[in-house]
Amino acid sequence: MTHPLGTRPALRRTPLDAEEKARAEVSFAPYVAQELIANGRFRVSADTPEMIELFQAVAHRVGEMLQRPVVSYANGRYIVITFGQEEPPASLAEAPAQHGSDRQASSR
Repeated sequence: MTHPLGTRPALRRTPLDAEEKARAEVSFAPYVAQELIANGRFRVSADTPEMIELFQAVAHRVGEMLQRPVVSYANGRYIVITFGQEEPPASLAEAPAQHGSDRQASSR
């Protein structure tokens, strides 16, 4: 198939199968936990629903590993995993503002 000069064919991603997802979750969790402990957050490119779902599962696993609340925020380009609040705020006025383009996803 030919493409006009200067253009590239559309990227076609092969979805991960169930075993690959499970291995990725187990493999990424220790690395993400280490980054959270060292830096307080972990950011990675996650521009597909599949990658967002994968890293939300990783965030959940990290929360269980560290026995601390962990949350993830995705905006369609990146996902940020960070520590959540130990206790929920007493009122919404005390909660940090959410940007309209960010989507908060609890780590399940």
